[in-house]
Amino acid sequence: MLYLDEFITIALVHLVAVASPGPDFAIVVRHSVAYGRRTAILTSIGIGLGILLHVAYSLVGLSVVIATTPWLYKVISYLAAAYLVYLAVGALRSGPAKTPVTSTSSQSQSGSMSDKRALWTGFLTNGLNPKATLFFLSLFTAIIDVATPFGVKLMYGLYLALATGVWFCFLSYLLSTSKVAQLIGQKGYWLDRVMGVLLLGLAAKLVWV
Repeated sequence: MLYLDEFITIALVHLVAVASPGPDFAIVVRHSVAYGRRTAILTSIGIGLGILLHVAYSLVGLSVVIATTPWLYKVISYLAAAYLVYLAVGALRSGPAKTPVTSTSSQSQSGSMSDKRALWTGFLTNGLNPKATLFFLSLFTAIIDVATPFGVKLMYGLYLALATGVWFCFLSYLLSTSKVAQLIGQKGYWLDRVMGVLLLGLAAKLVWV
């Protein structure tokens, strides 16, 4: 109970951050529309695992080094931007579905994606996001007290990874329910293309802002 207030603050800040549109949101929506529920959920799990990467280097203080070393932060930003452009190109090339969309289908509507690739896509999308680096930097320096034991900080990190994965798994499920699938129907590739434009915008923001 000693760290309950700190945990509640972390949970609320994280809720706002994870619900805000960004690369993670865009790629989950894209995979839900283009590949179906299974792929989107595996992507969501990969995003949750990506959180663990940020937690790991924050616990050992590397987030401070990254944030205070301009050239290193720039390198990470360019790598992230290049990866987002790669994802965006795939989304923009989406075409009409060849088969009817169903709520529980794990088959791709515009191709196929292996489970391993879905996990890696989610992991890299989150892990290469420099904005996440700044988020965890502020979290572990401004919100979490320096006197908080390492074990407690680790528990915070595990919670953030789990909460992120659960949130995006829920989003994946919601987007693949029968009503949403019927609403999207055969025009789902347009939403896929919109997500591609969003990814391009996010990539440009990483490079020029």
